[in-house]
Amino acid sequence: MEFRCRLASPSGEITEGVYVADSEARLRHDFEDKGLFVLSLQAKGAIGGVSLGLPQRHRIPTREFNVFNQELATLLKAGMPLVQSLDLLKRRATSPIFKAVLEDVHERVRSGTALSDAFSAHGTLLPGVYTASLLAGERSGSLDTVLRRYVEYAKVIATVKRKTLSALVYPAILITLAIVLVAIIVLKVVPAFSDFYAGFGAELPLITRIIVAISTTLLAQFWLFLIILVSGGAAIVMWFRQPGQQARFDRLLLRVPIVGDIAAKFATSQMARTLATLLGGGLPLVHALDIATQSIGNRFVAKELETVAVRVREGASLSASLEARRVFPEVAVKMTEVGESTGALQEMLTTVADFFDEEIETNMERFVTLVEPVLLVMMGIVIAGLLLALYMPLFQLSSVLE
Repeated sequence: MEFRCRLASPSGEITEGVYVADSEARLRHDFEDKGLFVLSLQAKGAIGGVSLGLPQRHRIPTREFNVFNQELATLLKAGMPLVQSLDLLKRRATSPIFKAVLEDVHERVRSGTALSDAFSAHGTLLPGVYTASLLAGERSGSLDTVLRRYVEYAKVIATVKRKTLSALVYPAILITLAIVLVAIIVLKVVPAFSDFYAGFGAELPLITRIIVAISTTLLAQFWLFLIILVSGGAAIVMWFRQPGQQARFDRLLLRVPIVGDIAAKFATSQMARTLATLLGGGLPLVHALDIATQSIGNRFVAKELETVAVRVREGASLSASLEARRVFPEVAVKMTEVGESTGALQEMLTTVADFFDEEIETNMERFVTLVEPVLLVMMGIVIAGLLLALYMPLFQLSSVLE
């Protein structure tokens, strides 16, 4: 959580700032240990000292986080002590949240806490694969190498996500534009034509009467429909927050044609790259699997990987455990089996991730190439149908006026 604090030093100097901590009690304790006096402390977003109770999402900027790790790896490789490196880098942090995290990590490390434990204390602010990588680097004595490997991992994952989102931008714009155009026609244009046709006293075509009835109902019950829409959205959000519901949705997503195939490949790529990164840092396979389950976005696949971790812990091979779940692509299972048999599991998992990253990019290009013309045709049909329904009575005006 984020807290706005007003502090006083033993010399009487008063400072104000925003600090990140797991709880108010923990933050007060940390200030007391540093000899600071807490004049006021309240959760950010509170009014009159009373928290609004709204959930807040705190995120460390990905680019700044990656740059920090790259610079930390460089300083450590150059022989600078860890405490001095953290002291230097925390001053350069621009994000208030990240700066507060680094200040706390620096204090913990200076007092003798391991770097991985210091970062782990900040919970969900940091990815689990990062703290696990730090732990592996500390155990193997190659912290700088592990940090560089994590930066490469983060860059690749971010690149795949960025390309995927970029491919979906144009279809999203088309869908939004179509909804806006239809809304304008139904809510603004149709009522004007309805008043115009009402003066002739003639029966309108069926399709025109249907569109006019829809428009009239929407205008008359606009706030009711808006309340239903908002309530429905809130109900969906609450449903997603219930335990296990997101995994059910993700399982359904995997069955959607084209989209499900892309989602399965992305989850497999995440799993393989995370495992390769952790194994490269010296972490045992069982522990790496436990961390990998937290890094996969698809919760259904993550639950299946948890079952795989249990089987591996019981002595089964990774490839056999993956094959038994029948969720992961056969190519990934076979390549994992080859990696286990040759003793090059880390390298083979990296190859699996690279392979599926290329597959995702190719599939996304095909998907967009197919979806764009389909959306354009559908937009044309809908808008043309609406306009035809509005102008069709004009063709009958000659008979109405006679």
